[in-house]
Amino acid sequence: MAKLDAIISYANHYLKVEEGEDAPGAHNGLQVENSGRVTRILASVDSGLAVIKKASAAGSSSLLIVHHGLFWDGVQPVTGTFGRKLELMRAADMALYSVHLPLDAHATVGNNVLLGKALGLHRLEPLLGFGRSGSFAGSRDELVRRVMKTTGRVPQVCAAGPERPRRVGVITGGAGDLLEKVAAAGIDTFVTGEGLQWTWLRAEELGVNMIYGGHYATETFGVRALAAHLAKKFRVPWQFVDHPVPL
Repeated sequence: MAKLDAIISYANHYLKVEEGEDAPGAHNGLQVENSGRVTRILASVDSGLAVIKKASAAGSSSLLIVHHGLFWDGVQPVTGTFGRKLELMRAADMALYSVHLPLDAHATVGNNVLLGKALGLHRLEPLLGFGRSGSFAGSRDELVRRVMKTTGRVPQVCAAGPERPRRVGVITGGAGDLLEKVAAAGIDTFVTGEGLQWTWLRAEELGVNMIYGGHYATETFGVRALAAHLAKKFRVPWQFVDHPVPL
């Protein structure tokens, strides 16, 4: 057993949650507290009702770490689905910790650095503050195969750039709308989770390869790595609560 406040204090410092900007609804940090005891750490990408139900079934006095927290819609009544989530967490003595861009950006357990390494990118560097870029010693087709193997799903590919990428950018999740900034940074191949329809057309105009690996599929890396790190430090077990979203 570990103490919740000790884990949260360490995680906030480790991830530097107070130092970076994020979306207004992110509310990085502890979003729901429990009795103060943690017997296991759980990790998941989202905090939907289905995830909370699965996490509740894993046992009591847990800490659930998610990338997408509860409050993206701002203040809301504690009724309906939102109220049900809180009821389930309270009944299971479950705490919930959410971390968004600080987890994307982290140099060790971050989504972007971990995906970049898994794809075999070399000499990784920061991209737009929280992404990563690196060189790739292979063809575009080989990179696409690695994305498929790493994420477990077939990506959508706009093959508008070079057949042999020179500089590959990685920003997980819904970062397709950052295409123009990514291209301006010298990236000729952009790996992300998803993007709006216009990003495909703009990639054609800019001559940039776009590889859409799936929002969920590109963001399982960080929560897993963070949970494993905290579990080792605080000597409690951990597990991943998988609830795939095929987008």
